Amino acid sequence: MGRIDDQTLVLADVGRKAIAQVKQAASELLERRLPAEQARALAEKLTAGTWTHDYPIWASTAKSLGLPVSTDMPNGVLELMTLYPQPVRMQSGGGVEYLPVPRQKEVRQGGLS
Repeated sequence: MGRIDDQTLVLADVGRKAIAQVKQAASELLERRLPAEQARALAEKLTAGTWTHDYPIWASTAKSLGLPVSTDMPNGVLELMTLYPQPVRMQSGGGVEYLPVPRQKEVRQGGLS
């Protein structure tokens, strides 16, 4: 059997601790709106690796998970959001964006960007 280096063991330990901390925090937040047992079960599902950290959970999915979700948005908030447009990135299959090399700053006329 192959030998596992110390760094891998340390990172695995840190990862387990991070997941436990996120699960605990999620459970505490969910208990504000859900019964304790339902909150713990949902926290487990949300932290079990079903989705990547940047996968958007749509309102319909959140409702099916038992979250009290409302899609009603006051017109004033919608108007405010139009003042701050955000770029839309399409994800094919979701997940983390992988760059095989470090991101480089582009040199444009007039300086760095």
